[in-house]
Amino acid sequence: MNTDIDFMQWRKYALILSVTLVCLSLASLFIKQLNLGLDFTGGSLVEVHYSLPANISEIRQGLTNAGHEGAQVTNFGSDQDVLIRLSGPVNDTLGAEIISILKSQLTEGDIDLRRIEYVGPQIGDELRDDGGMAMILALILMMIYIAFRFQSKFAVAAVSALVHDVLVVLGIFSFFELDFDLTVLAAILAVIGYSLNDTIVVSDRIRENFRRSKQQDSQEVINSSLNQTLGRTLVTSFTTLLVLFCLYFFGGEIIKVFALALIFGVIVGTYSSIYIAANILLIMGLTSEHMFVEEKEKEDFGGLP
Repeated sequence: MNTDIDFMQWRKYALILSVTLVCLSLASLFIKQLNLGLDFTGGSLVEVHYSLPANISEIRQGLTNAGHEGAQVTNFGSDQDVLIRLSGPVNDTLGAEIISILKSQLTEGDIDLRRIEYVGPQIGDELRDDGGMAMILALILMMIYIAFRFQSKFAVAAVSALVHDVLVVLGIFSFFELDFDLTVLAAILAVIGYSLNDTIVVSDRIRENFRRSKQQDSQEVINSSLNQTLGRTLVTSFTTLLVLFCLYFFGGEIIKVFALALIFGVIVGTYSSIYIAANILLIMGLTSEHMFVEEKEKEDFGGLP
């Protein structure tokens, strides 16, 4: 794809937009926080099977009337399978109690209890802490790799883009009060990998163009690099989104939030590869001279590619 788009003429507006989104995300995370699922808060999970299609809103209302306020009710694979999430501990009579409540709503058909599980709050805290540490460790290791593979300015730019992507996706989940469970945490880690891959492709082209165009203006080099990688970026994002939308609409309720998190992540990650990473390189004053300093340093230490 041969294009000649002046991406960097909009970089100040993009910076204002990004700072605004990050601030709003942080405000939402501080005020509203995340709507943590049972994986983190602890509670009971009940799966039941109806012989006829189930009425989700009616089930939810019946559980609320019976004292199970805040019960989360969704279809699970089909309109006859229902997954119920309840806060509070499980006990020996909970399954029978739920079945009794649901059967009282039936005029025809029958219900079978498939499974009942409990996630304790202590396990939830451990999952939250371990997941957060995994995310932070991933960012640190990626920053170290990029600093050695490219140059320290590229590392700062790439990690800034990753932090931007993670905060915006978390902010969206917080603002719209979407369920945040282990599948979403896994999606966030996948977003980090996807965004990093896109940023590295752009960074590699920027570095090569700086080496070839010693006297060219930095903004021109970055614009040229972004145009050269635009086709690859759009095709990758488009094909990834096609799969994710299929998962969202046809993959069932369990995988829906996972797909949604990745959809947000791919869109934000594509944007950040262009307007966050490249923008920060310009702000830090990257020039072709930095590339030659980098090459000399690598020669002194035995040479890295």
